[in-house]
Amino acid sequence: QLQLVQSGGGSVQPGGSLRLSCAASGFTLNYYAISWFRQAPGKEREGVSCINSSGGSTNYADSVKGRFTISRDNAKNTVYLQMNSLKPEDTAVYYCAVDSRYYCSGYRNSGYNYWGQGTQVTVSS
Repeated sequence: QLQLVQSGGGSVQPGGSLRLSCAASGFTLNYYAISWFRQAPGKEREGVSCINSSGGSTNYADSVKGRFTISRDNAKNTVYLQMNSLKPEDTAVYYCAVDSRYYCSGYRNSGYNYWGQGTQVTVSS
């Protein structure tokens, strides 16, 4: 069965950290760029970060630059999003997405082969 399973969300106080994981089963992530998106209540989905297939190229939304780090372990077939210095405005459901391409090419509305199930991140005091 082909699936993308996310883990690692939760609740944290402002300034705290969380690490999200996105693990694939039934297929390999190795050939594809992976993006993280998030959607807050009442807001449109926004792209957060992307990593290319080799892990050698990454990009970040301005809102998370310097605080979030995307990485991948192709041997474990898993991509991570390390989130530090979290702010209340980071509260959202986070999704990972497997691109149809091996390189990052912006945060698009289509062109992704698989999506994770979503994981809630809540930042609140």
